[in-house]
Amino acid sequence: MTALLRIVALLLLAATLPLAAKTREPHPGTNELLRELRKETGADRETVKRWRAVLTQAKKQDSILAAISRPAEKTKPWKDYRPIFMTAKRRDDGIAFYREHRALLDQVAHDTGVPAEIIVAIIGVETSYGRITGSYKVVDALTTLALYYPPRAPFFRGELKQLLKLDGRFPQPIEELKGSYAGAMGWGQFMPTSFANWAKDGDGDGRIDLWGSTPDIVHSVANYFVAHGWTRGAPVTGRAIAAPDATLPEIRATETIHDIDALAKAGYTLAEQFDGKTPSTLLVLDGAEGTEHWITFQNFYVISRYNRSPLYSMAVWQLSQEIARGVAATP
Repeated sequence: MTALLRIVALLLLAATLPLAAKTREPHPGTNELLRELRKETGADRETVKRWRAVLTQAKKQDSILAAISRPAEKTKPWKDYRPIFMTAKRRDDGIAFYREHRALLDQVAHDTGVPAEIIVAIIGVETSYGRITGSYKVVDALTTLALYYPPRAPFFRGELKQLLKLDGRFPQPIEELKGSYAGAMGWGQFMPTSFANWAKDGDGDGRIDLWGSTPDIVHSVANYFVAHGWTRGAPVTGRAIAAPDATLPEIRATETIHDIDALAKAGYTLAEQFDGKTPSTLLVLDGAEGTEHWITFQNFYVISRYNRSPLYSMAVWQLSQEIARGVAATP
């Protein structure tokens, strides 16, 4: 009888091993994430199996967790942040990029209202015109941040799920894609959700390649701005003069919660004349030569939809103006 019970026990153990193998998690929370994805998409078993294989290959990267804890725009004042992006090389390379792709850039600017120099500056700030697109595997970055970084887990969980949903729509298999430590991809550094919502097939070849197709890259960056409310011909920002008795109004980063009249009453004026009711806000920066006051508008806020830091938006704007001046100065 004892021998029979032992045999039964061994058979039961053998029967449970395949189930355990199927449910073993390569990372904590993987099973729940896959259940959510299957419920959201109605994916079949083979697709879920493919997703699990991708996540099994993904590796937790401690260097990613370290990097996301100290982004430059949160740790540096403007006087130290600006020199990172406002270099002669980045300006000159931007001018060269504009000249090389002038027909494409001017056509997209005409069609969308997004200035060509803004598109070029985004590509320059993000990846130095495609030279630095990131060395981390995208699936490693998003898995690490979705499953091992609680402060922003909901956001990166969504991006990881979107990456898996997009399997087959990239120039490479998703487990081979490389990007930033945060999972941003291509010359314009699109997150998977941005890719799904706003990336465009600019060259009409039936696929979207944000690594190798300049038309796809340019059209996608412009479309991102259009989708987030860019207004053709509207101002972006201007340096303000602060009166000696100027008072500091409420500031919410780049949100246009004031208007020109209200800021003028607080003691801040622009050299240019604008309708007093133009939505705007005040931006105070710690510049190399002292405090800088800027009045920013809705289009400045739109730039910040690419990266929430006002320092980032100012870097893009100032680089774009340097590029525009350089292009205008030569045939």
